[in-house]
Amino acid sequence: MTHLQAGLSPETLEKARLELNENPDTLHQDIQEVRDMVITRPDIGFLRTDDAFILRFLRARKFHHFEAFRLLAQYFEYRQQNLDMFKSFKATDPGIKQALKDGFPGGLANLDHYGRKILVLFAANWDQSRYTLVDILRAILLSLEAMIEDPELQVNGFVLIIDWSNFTFKQASKLTPSMLRLAIEGLQDSFPARFGGIHFVNQPWYIHALYTVIRPFLKEKTRKRIFLHGNNLNSLHQLIHPEILPSEFGGMLPPYDMGTWARTLLDHEYDDDSEYNVDSYSMPVKEIEKELSPKSMKRYATDQLGSGSQSVVDPTALKRMDKSEEENMQPLLSLD
Repeated sequence: MTHLQAGLSPETLEKARLELNENPDTLHQDIQEVRDMVITRPDIGFLRTDDAFILRFLRARKFHHFEAFRLLAQYFEYRQQNLDMFKSFKATDPGIKQALKDGFPGGLANLDHYGRKILVLFAANWDQSRYTLVDILRAILLSLEAMIEDPELQVNGFVLIIDWSNFTFKQASKLTPSMLRLAIEGLQDSFPARFGGIHFVNQPWYIHALYTVIRPFLKEKTRKRIFLHGNNLNSLHQLIHPEILPSEFGGMLPPYDMGTWARTLLDHEYDDDSEYNVDSYSMPVKEIEKELSPKSMKRYATDQLGSGSQSVVDPTALKRMDKSEEENMQPLLSLD
């Protein structure tokens, strides 16, 4: 075992060897091969290329050198392309702080039976008057940055549970193509974390409709790990034991305290509130939060449930990467 594996338990070391192809005898060579590829992308500023940092990308891609490098490149490219997102990228930033305190994200105290960290999101907690969806994404990315420092989580990964109870249509209408694309690129394509499962519970019809639209743009591996449980918490319990879940998910533990993870990140600054104006945020919020049409979403959901009528779903809205702002502002779902 090298010093780079010092934080791993014997069980996790064996898991890394069997599942991730991690070999202590070739670890430094593996890291160097990824580092040597940096010169092939002079257009990207690789701000970190130290051993420990590159290792998390190798683990995320099961020690396939090129795939690990591609993820590393996408990590920094995403940050270059979304500079405003990463200005004041710290827990005390007012927008991030408000999102954290409302449980975006939350983290359960107990790991699951595979050693994975369980993240939870209670979607209805989003207060649109206090912070934006972009702030929520920033808070999630910042939290993952902190958690991924743990080598055990680099190997074992994460599980995410999203509770959509009481998430309104008005809130859902903010999930525009540009916002969804920003989240997919940031979490699926550009971050060195292994997600073993993403669980939707209590999702309304309009969330199911939106998922149907974005599903083709998710990687096959990601699609296989998304579970739509609806109100059937028994199916959730078959995958995550109720003994470690709070009561909101039909578990045996007390209700989840939304401020648990925020207090970990903020410490003594948790109670120091400052004013934050969502309209002052420098991201193109007007573009990202343009509302969808309730009529079009309802029509689409009806079609998906077997109606004979036809709706036109514009998947290219998610696919466009370099089109104008006007194109990105179009509704995700539209009708003939």
